[in-house]
Amino acid sequence: MTGTRIELTGADGFTFGALHLPAEGARRGGLVLIQEIFGINSYMADAARKFASAGFEVIVPSMYDRQEKGFVREGHGPEDIAAGGGYARANGLPNAMNDIAACIAALEGPVFISGYCYGGSMAYFAACQLEGLSAASCYYGSLVPGAAAMAPRCPTIVHFGRHDAHIPIPGVEAFAAARKDVPTYIYEAGHGFARKGSSDYDAASDALAWKRTLDLFEQAFIR
Repeated sequence: MTGTRIELTGADGFTFGALHLPAEGARRGGLVLIQEIFGINSYMADAARKFASAGFEVIVPSMYDRQEKGFVREGHGPEDIAAGGGYARANGLPNAMNDIAACIAALEGPVFISGYCYGGSMAYFAACQLEGLSAASCYYGSLVPGAAAMAPRCPTIVHFGRHDAHIPIPGVEAFAAARKDVPTYIYEAGHGFARKGSSDYDAASDALAWKRTLDLFEQAFIR
């Protein structure tokens, strides 16, 4: 796995692991990348390398270290989902925000955030609750539609698949209507459309969401 394993300590005193990758070429900023429910698996390592190759210094926190140090699942079967989902619920939002805040503090600005599935939700909550972020790009976070009352503190975009069996599209459309300040992009794809190797992977949707993400970060960088 490319990158270095590091440890960070949050404001609550808890020390957790993370994957750190330096920016390749000219540094465009720092990027906190939040995992799916399956930990820092090979897909997340690939996603981190993709951001690093685009010029971002990347930190990927191991979000469930309070439950199981270094938890990782490569599969996406029922047992994997039950384990990762259970840890997500057990970890709770305050712990997640503490750890993400420590990642933000560890990076020289500008600092951006992105995440997928569970990570998409946590990225959105971080954009709404934490200081120090310049922009956020949130992929298919199931908790995002229910958070329409929360306003991001930085430029934020969200991505959803129209055919996502886990996130009903009426809720996504209601979120988009309520949060005119948050561009909500809906792709003709399923839940894991940005995860190469997934049955739901859609190359066209992935490429367009990636372009929109980089455009957002570039605009924030210019400001």
